[in-house]
Amino acid sequence: MMRIIFLLSLLFALSNASVQDFCVANLKRAETPAGYQCIRPMHVKASDFVFSGLGTPGNTTNIISAAVTPGFVGQFPALNGLGLSTARLDLAPKGVIPMHTHPGASEVLFVLDGSITAGFVSSANAVYLQTLKPGQVMVFPQGLLHFQINQGKTPAAAFVTFSSANPGLQILDFALFANNLPTDLVVGTTFLDAATVKKLKGVLGGTG
Repeated sequence: MMRIIFLLSLLFALSNASVQDFCVANLKRAETPAGYQCIRPMHVKASDFVFSGLGTPGNTTNIISAAVTPGFVGQFPALNGLGLSTARLDLAPKGVIPMHTHPGASEVLFVLDGSITAGFVSSANAVYLQTLKPGQVMVFPQGLLHFQINQGKTPAAAFVTFSSANPGLQILDFALFANNLPTDLVVGTTFLDAATVKKLKGVLGGTG
């Protein structure tokens, strides 16, 4: 008898369950660990699913001669709950996206213009390096150190997509030299000399 009651209650619950096709973020409300609250479907428009922010090149006049223009949920609310995000990379000649990781996502890079030399290092310290031309795509597995650099003589641009709405980011140079970790500890753990460490801390804003 209890088994029948359980089955009937399960069927009733399933018959009343609803599955949302989408959950456009309500950015006026606070973000939670599960994401943003949804805008009511009656207020959602077709334009909510279109993002134009990646059509304009970023400003590459900076220390790395490169720019990253994000298309995350904060800029593109329709991505809320979909488990993906996007961005645009612009690299002037000699521009570089330094060695970094995305702890929460794999990355796919699609080259639009110019050429980009990109690579990643596996957990076995094997290096996978390729110079990409327009139309070519490269994937960077989740959590692995990787980089992109423009070794050409003309500007380069690419779109990237991530397998998470929050891929996370840790840039290796900033992790080592843009904080207050004491210089002697950086020297001891990297085998660099103190003068080099202090110089890099000065450039990247670190102390200690």
